[in-house]
Amino acid sequence: MINSGAEEALRQRIMASLAERTAHNGGVITRAELSDFSVAPGERRRLIDTSRGIWNPRDMAATLTVVSSPDGPYADREVEGGLFRYDYRAGSDQGDNTKLRRAAELGLPLILLRKIAAGVYVPIFPVFVVSDDPSRKQFLIALDESLRFLRDPLHPTAAERRYAERVVRQRLHQPEFRGRVIRAYETRCAICRLRHGELLDAAHIRPDSKGGMPIVSNGLAMCKIHHAAYDEDFLSVDPDYVIHIKPSLLEEHDGPMLLHGLQELHQHTIEVPRARAERPDPTLLDERHRVFLASA
Repeated sequence: MINSGAEEALRQRIMASLAERTAHNGGVITRAELSDFSVAPGERRRLIDTSRGIWNPRDMAATLTVVSSPDGPYADREVEGGLFRYDYRAGSDQGDNTKLRRAAELGLPLILLRKIAAGVYVPIFPVFVVSDDPSRKQFLIALDESLRFLRDPLHPTAAERRYAERVVRQRLHQPEFRGRVIRAYETRCAICRLRHGELLDAAHIRPDSKGGMPIVSNGLAMCKIHHAAYDEDFLSVDPDYVIHIKPSLLEEHDGPMLLHGLQELHQHTIEVPRARAERPDPTLLDERHRVFLASA
């Protein structure tokens, strides 16, 4: 068993490598990659159990990763206060659950793996076990380190609740939405076909501020320049997936970025996901396109 200082340092190395790896592919990682993960040259680690939702490496004092699956047998869910309820492994209060308790005692960071498709996960990290609820057979996991220090996490003040809701959006909903969208578009900008995951965003068609749902059909994978142009109504996509550039922008004369990055895309069609259910919702596109036409 490695000592606590070395274990914390190892966890930090794992998370740094995981952040670098997922940056290249839209924030997702596969089970195959997690099963044989390169932490550093010559250092490989398993980051997921072969069949269970809790991964407890033998040489570590505490749990390293937990899996949350929407189609799994447990009722893992978010709760008020920015905390995530994670059910005990069935069958005993001990076993795999013991090392999750140990993670809370030692204050060690974990990785939450949110399953978005068969063998595909969005990793959320670092997260922290902050409480054990034996009566409900659940652990409470903070999605951000700052939430470990709330006065009473289960009964937050109004200000704490607002902060926690922002944390949940930023640390859970947004990465999961981005992972699902960029995966559907095969790590490719729908507008210009750029394939560098580090430069891709998931753009909302109907903004979440206006009730837009974090689902793939309400999203478009876009590089950062085209995402910004879309948000500012310099560019739009109509219900037939045709790109429109703001008329005043078409009349401007500037450098090659304007010409090749925007003007030449006018009246071209976007790339869409292979799966019909994941393609942009025409009703939402029409709604957003009307806003564009009004602004133009």
